[in-house]
Amino acid sequence: MIDIDNQTNLNIPVQRITDITASLTDKEVELLVVEEDEMRSINEQHRGIDKSTDVLSFPLEALPMAPLGSIIICCDIVKQVSSELKHSQDDEFTLLYIHGLLHLLGFDHETDNGEMRKEEAAIIKNFNLPKSLIIRTQEKEV
Repeated sequence: MIDIDNQTNLNIPVQRITDITASLTDKEVELLVVEEDEMRSINEQHRGIDKSTDVLSFPLEALPMAPLGSIIICCDIVKQVSSELKHSQDDEFTLLYIHGLLHLLGFDHETDNGEMRKEEAAIIKNFNLPKSLIIRTQEKEV
């Protein structure tokens, strides 16, 4: 189950993210969708970084009945990137959601040996989505 708090006018592909969540966990996930100013404030407060970002994940302690954690997605970045990459806002939102969900599940692309990227690629293929956040980031670095 996903507990959604959409503080924006962005359409959320609820069925798609619900299906993806159910394929990976039976834990509840909190999803917050915010505008850029709010995301910047959250990023500064929790990570000490004074700028907006596309997605943040806050895992909770692994207790039997506890939710998995919280995912926060910036609607402005969803709109911007989907326009730049010429795919739908639903696709971009879903890619960011997958990225955040994998972090909640314990994956970390900054420290692993490609495990998160492999898992992300499998989900993307299964749900017929465009290139992932990790792949796009790796391509920019080359």
